[in-house]
Amino acid sequence: MSSFLLNVLLALIWTMAVGRFTLQQLVLGFLLGFLVVAIVEPLQGTSRYTRRVTRGLRFAAFFLKELVLSNLRIAYDVITPRLHARPQIVAVPLDAQTESEITLLANFLTLTPGTLSLDLSSDKRVLYVHAMYAENPEQAINQIKQGMEMRLLEVLR
Repeated sequence: MSSFLLNVLLALIWTMAVGRFTLQQLVLGFLLGFLVVAIVEPLQGTSRYTRRVTRGLRFAAFFLKELVLSNLRIAYDVITPRLHARPQIVAVPLDAQTESEITLLANFLTLTPGTLSLDLSSDKRVLYVHAMYAENPEQAINQIKQGMEMRLLEVLR
């Protein structure tokens, strides 16, 4: 049985044991089931599920932080009289290889205010990104590669 299905089964058993099938009890059961799976998986020799879930949660927290910070930066730029934007188009060499990895990276970059994915090279090795605050192109490329791409690939691979 896969670890995810075991986690769901443990969550359902928890709700039955408590006697109330509510969203709060289901979430609590899922969290408790996740702890059980995290303890049992290393004993079975597989710990991929718990690693992927924790990496996914870390990526979600990172993306939320980036989303808030970039929104604040743009809001500050809008309400101040001086324009702070230094827009540039940067060519980001990709470590992402599959179409789904590239698509997710491009979409997450576009969802973050201040960056927009423009194009992908024909060999699918370079993503062209418009960055509003790219005073230094190398620094902007490094932020994308060490930030969004690295964390996204940790989740997907």
